[in-house]
Amino acid sequence: MFIHIYPSQDNPTTQTLWVFSGSSQTTTLFSSSIRPSGTYGIGDSWEVGGNLFNANKPDNQTLTLSSLFSSTNTNDIASVNARIPGGGKTNITFAASATNTPTITIGSGSRTIASLYLDEDLGDEDDMGIRVSGSNFFYSTNVSSAWTGAGILDKPIGDFFTVTFNNSVNAAPLFASTSGQVRIVVNNQIIPEPEEYALVFGLFALGFVFFHRWQKKKRRQSATS
Repeated sequence: MFIHIYPSQDNPTTQTLWVFSGSSQTTTLFSSSIRPSGTYGIGDSWEVGGNLFNANKPDNQTLTLSSLFSSTNTNDIASVNARIPGGGKTNITFAASATNTPTITIGSGSRTIASLYLDEDLGDEDDMGIRVSGSNFFYSTNVSSAWTGAGILDKPIGDFFTVTFNNSVNAAPLFASTSGQVRIVVNNQIIPEPEEYALVFGLFALGFVFFHRWQKKKRRQSATS
């Protein structure tokens, strides 16, 4: 299960875009729950396996994760929509439900991911967790899970290290009975456009042409000297 974090295109200095994707087919071994609010809990939080927070480090904070759909998020919406299969952008592909409200599904039930719990651990592993909408706990027992959708968090990308955590620990029992089920990828650039890739490859090709011509000219000079 993945969380990809990008700077918001609409508000890059104050907000980040969070995209949730993937599922866990490994079932939990015992009952677990996600809370609508609160601090660290083994059932709905995890240690990410390293230092996630770079600045303005949170101390047991719960921040609202607003829906991507907003009149102020036009560029972010367009960027994600364009990368849904058939949308025309092929360098990154998101699920068709990526622009829906962030949602966690456990078994046959679903709840909105309304906020995120963030905490700088004084040790080597910072903490993160999801919190659901409503006033009641969201329970699960021995079922697989999945999440999807995207949202906006009022925390800039500079507050995070640019890292990839492929083995987040203590993700059990919410997602699986073992570690490594939650993978977090922090990107310090907005979702790249295909035109940017084309420009880079174009410059590379142009440089190769000039280098090839220089080598050819150098060989001719050596042959005549």
